[in-house]
Formats: sequence, C-alpha cells, structure tokens
Amino acid sequence: MIPDNDPSPAPFGAFAPNAAQAAVISLAHRSRLRRGAFRPMLSRLVNLLRAGPVDVHYQGASFRFYHQASATERGALFNPDYNLEELDFLRAHAPTGGVFVDVGANVGTYALALARHIGPEGKVIAIEPHPVTHARLAFNAAASGFGQVRLVAAAAGPVDGELMIETDGENLGASHIVSGASHRKAIRVQALRLQRILENAGASRINALKIDVEGFEDRVLTGFFSNAPQALWPGAVVIEHLSRGEWLHDCLADMRARGYIETGKTRSNTLLVRS
Repeated sequence: MIPDNDPSPAPFGAFAPNAAQAAVISLAHRSRLRRGAFRPMLSRLVNLLRAGPVDVHYQGASFRFYHQASATERGALFNPDYNLEELDFLRAHAPTGGVFVDVGANVGTYALALARHIGPEGKVIAIEPHPVTHARLAFNAAASGFGQVRLVAAAAGPVDGELMIETDGENLGASHIVSGASHRKAIRVQALRLQRILENAGASRINALKIDVEGFEDRVLTGFFSNAPQALWPGAVVIEHLSRGEWLHDCLADMRARGYIETGKTRSNTLLVRS
C-alpha cells in the first residue's frame, strides 16, 4: 500500500473497492448500518477484505478514504447522507460563483462538496494544518479536478506564528491544538490569523464558512470578528459545538451580539445566518 502522504501516490481508482468491499459499502448505504455505532465494525470488515484505503465518490467529488483511523472518512464512506443537513445549509447560502471557507477542512468532505456546488467560477479556501491530513485533502482535490479550491497548509489562530497540534492515532481528524511542549506526540505547524488567510487568498467576501477545530473555534473567530471589516464577515456559518467546553470565550454569544441568528442545530454543529 502506498502511504497516504506519498508525494507521488497511485492515481485515483487504484484502490477502487473490490466486489466484496463494494457489497459491504452498498449494504451500509441501504440500511441502518450507516449509523455511527456500526461504522468501526464495517471499517474492520472492509479492511479484512483488502487492507488499505478505498477510492470512492462522495457528494460529487472523488475521495481516497483512509477509513481505518478517521471517523470523518468512515462516516462519509458508509453514510451517503453524512453531515447532509450542514451541507445543504451551506449550499443554500453559497451561490454559483460564491466563496466558501472551510476552517479545519480535514480531507475535504465539506470543501469539495461545496466546490462542486459553487462551480469553477467560485472559490473555496480549505484550511488544514496537519501534514498527513493536508496531503489527503490535496490528493482528493486533485482527483476531483477542482481548480477553484485554494489549499492552506496552516492552522487558523488568534495570531500569526506557530501552534502545536496533538495527533490522535485512533482518529486523525480529531487532532487538536495543545499548549506547551509537554505533549510528546504534538507537532509544530504554522499558524495564521483567519483574516490574513483570507487576504492572502484574495477573498473580499465570504458567502458561507464552516469551522471545526476541536475546541479552538473561539480563538479563531473572536479576534476575526473584532478586527476584520464587516464586508468580510460570512453570510452563513456552521460551527462545531461539541468541544465548546474548551472555549475561553463564548463565540456563539459573540456572533449573536453581532447580528447572527441561530437557524438550526444538529448533534455536532450550530447553524447561523447573518441578519
């Protein structure tokens, strides 16, 4: 198996599901087995049928899913409606030719779905600092042929500089920002203010933004809304709230005070629209 961060990976399709794997994936799609509790079991079964990643299409884009150690990749592989409510909300607020920003893009399940939706005249800014995850994101974007996706290999943070990310070996997508040098598994990554990232990408407006940075959302957004011109504030936001206990500031309350209205909530995310 070629490593997922190999600079010259096998072309998309090299790991297409074999017949047995395809049968398991299809069964999951058509049954209650798509639910989260069943996904690790399905992942182990698919891996027993052939070890390694699988190349599939999801939400109109091409993905190489390393499902064995990534909850996000398992979810998208086994559930065609994974995060569908959030995706439909973002698509409703990002028109053809629009601008979508994905803070904590992971392997691109949001970024590439929105890239397909907004089309080649639009712009997607996908921010992912972890080198392995970023390599997967870059491969998926290239395999999908979406030239409108701007990849940013940095963490969005409160200031420009560096941050430490601790990797979760059981779930790479849950890697998170840590402080101090006592975390032996942590890696150092570049950090940039969200406003800086947007300026570097030439974005003068944002139709929709999704942010999922494992409890660091407040550090990214509070300073952004305090300093960025209102013309740059996104029209719609999906923010993960599962780790809000780690926030130093209630960024949802801050956004409401700035005129955002909560229009929906899923198990993982809060959906807001700028009034």
